[in-house]
Amino acid sequence: MIDLNNFLTTLPHTPGVYQMLDAKGTTLYVGKARNLKKRVSSYFRGTPDPKTQLFLNQLDDISITLTETETDALLLESNLIKRLKPRYNILLRDDKSYPYIFIGKHAFPRMDLVRKRADKSGQFFGPFPNASAARNSLRLLQKTFLLRQCRDSFFQSRTRPCLQYQIKRCTAPCVGLISEEAYNKDVQHALLFLEGKDEEVMHELVEKMDLAAGAQDYERAAHYRDQIAQLRIVQAQQYITRGSSSEDVVVVQQQQGIMCVELVMIRQGQLLGSRSFFPKISALDTCEDVLMAFIGQHYLTKIDIKPPQQLITNIVLSEQALIEAALSAHAKARVRVRTTVRGERLRWLNMAERNGQNALAQRLHSEATLAARFAALQDDLGLPASAQRIECFDVSHTLGEATVASCVVFGPSGPIKTDYRRYNITGITPGDDYAALQQVLTRRYTRIKTNEGVLPDIILIDGGRGQLGVAQHVLEEVQLTDICLLSISKDTTRKSGLETLWQMVGDDYQTREVSVTGRHLLEALRDEAHRFAITAHRKKRLQARSESSLELIPGLGPVRRRTLLRHFGGLQEVQAASIEMLAKVPGISQALAEQIYHALHHQD
Repeated sequence: MIDLNNFLTTLPHTPGVYQMLDAKGTTLYVGKARNLKKRVSSYFRGTPDPKTQLFLNQLDDISITLTETETDALLLESNLIKRLKPRYNILLRDDKSYPYIFIGKHAFPRMDLVRKRADKSGQFFGPFPNASAARNSLRLLQKTFLLRQCRDSFFQSRTRPCLQYQIKRCTAPCVGLISEEAYNKDVQHALLFLEGKDEEVMHELVEKMDLAAGAQDYERAAHYRDQIAQLRIVQAQQYITRGSSSEDVVVVQQQQGIMCVELVMIRQGQLLGSRSFFPKISALDTCEDVLMAFIGQHYLTKIDIKPPQQLITNIVLSEQALIEAALSAHAKARVRVRTTVRGERLRWLNMAERNGQNALAQRLHSEATLAARFAALQDDLGLPASAQRIECFDVSHTLGEATVASCVVFGPSGPIKTDYRRYNITGITPGDDYAALQQVLTRRYTRIKTNEGVLPDIILIDGGRGQLGVAQHVLEEVQLTDICLLSISKDTTRKSGLETLWQMVGDDYQTREVSVTGRHLLEALRDEAHRFAITAHRKKRLQARSESSLELIPGLGPVRRRTLLRHFGGLQEVQAASIEMLAKVPGISQALAEQIYHALHHQD
């Protein structure tokens, strides 16, 4: 236990970051300070607010990191929150990376959608706020400029045009139906369009159409005419702003205890779309607290996210100068934060606020629906209102191969994804679902019995009477007999809504009737557990098959196996490669390439 008097006496009057730790060394809260002595001492003067009192009651130690400047402290705080996920800090729930449109370096470059920029040589455009916006832009560009999207290994192995050529989504450079010069002209047009220079592209295409028509090359003129018409459609669907600035609009909306951060992204003068975030907050967090946390976690901790030239917000920040300095340092260029705007930027701000209000309304409706389902299930099962945590289990495999079990957790506010778990099942007879279920339940609830987790109020098993009996036996073994245990099985038609719900009453299996509302909750849980399990199973199966095929080849160690898979993109692409293509991979000699080729093409 920390000696507060001595500790506070020795604190310096310098910038830094402090971590509040519990007895196990777990970080409860991370904060930054311009003056560490004053900031940390303030927690122990007067009466703290309820949120602060919660983590002070668990406080056992305080860790201090000194920094040169307050900006450095802000950057470190953001990184620690992202990495440690302290319970009492504001946390963003959605931490997915952003998609980019990528055009690589090649004689006939491909156009693709990527999320990671590392180890790729070419040009990136984005980031797009969500994958659907990026896919829509990619589809329109492909339809207009007919650039290929196939992998290099697929491209090099073609002897005739693929389906993309037949449906007029590609000019088939793989078989020489378009020259390199003509193809790269289309690439340049696509690049100009992505850079917001669509009028320049349009002007050039009009000139080429007029020249082709003047030369009586009506087929080529018609091709340019169709491209121009398609670009006009794209322009109509894509709101184009004035200028070529990069700006983000970030607004915070609050309603009924839920906060929504709405992000609208403008790049190269084009509105790319919006994205909604619902951070984990306490009742005492303010809109400014949430905005500060969002800026730190969103812009300052991600390598792929470069802060825009301007950040427009609906909240006045008391530490605006600090935020601007930190964003500018991260972007290596000046970044401004503005709250007072007019004209076009005011329209963006209003649009972001409307989007945020709509997202909040949908969220509140969804949570109200989920709360009603929880209440209905509690009534159906005769459980108290305090029964608000359900865990559901499923097992996935293919004829016993790569068996994986999943555990998903729901509360009244929806999925608790931080508590989701996957379990690799080993040491059982392949295909024995009962043994797999027994193993996962034993592992999970043995750990929970040792205070390494939270006990559920309801356990749901995807299966029938047999699976229910296995689960009942495991719970008796670990002495957890006061938990409501259910299983849900589909009928022979496997249609949704015709499932049977089983419950153990004494030593007898009985079917249980629940309301339609309660059944919907159980079905949603079962479907989520199945999705989570089968995703993990497919990944494990693919990895096992990829490794086993290549591991049988003498002289091909783990480093070279990884190099091969990374170079070609997967085992199928390695199998499709010729000896000459294999020999071009770094570290693969001609002799080894021949050995790999013959090994992969003489397997049953």
